[in-house]
Amino acid sequence: MRENLASVSSPNMAFTDCMKPTELAADKGIKKKNWRNRIRLLLKTNSTQRVKNRLCRPSVDDVNQWAQSLDKLLSHKYGKIAFCIFLRSEFCDENIEFWSACEEFKKIKSRKEMVSKANRIYEEFIKSEAPKEVNLDFHTKNAIAQSLHKPTATSFLVAQRKIYNLMENNSYPRFISSDLYNELYAAAAREDMDVES
Repeated sequence: MRENLASVSSPNMAFTDCMKPTELAADKGIKKKNWRNRIRLLLKTNSTQRVKNRLCRPSVDDVNQWAQSLDKLLSHKYGKIAFCIFLRSEFCDENIEFWSACEEFKKIKSRKEMVSKANRIYEEFIKSEAPKEVNLDFHTKNAIAQSLHKPTATSFLVAQRKIYNLMENNSYPRFISSDLYNELYAAAAREDMDVES
């Protein structure tokens, strides 16, 4: 259920599976606007496609489950997207991007591809002064640097857990009590009521 990192970290955060090409083009125009515009785009419906599109939007039950744990939030397609939007608004989206890159890294089977991806992750997130450097201690960074010549599927596991814990203890509680989450819940409740009537 976890999606590709590229779809989450794209600059325009397009929700491609539920949108028409014209809606995707419209998304490019909101690139620099706030999260409310992005969520409105996610929840946007018209009367002829309401039931069809409802299948790819979060329900009240989905949004309620997001509040149960960070793991449930990240395992839901739109929960993860909403959390990414929230983290961007707080200028700490490198954490979810790193976590997602580690999830993808664990799936790699090819040794050559693993070495290449490990080096990209290190250069982008771990190395001092990296463009999206995550907050890790020296020992963790050093252990990763030493494993780069012969990486394994668990090379980033300790770092990934530390970033997950950081998100779980800091960003996630703020997300659950944020206006963004409350607006998503209210929109999902309205959609549920509209579908029932």
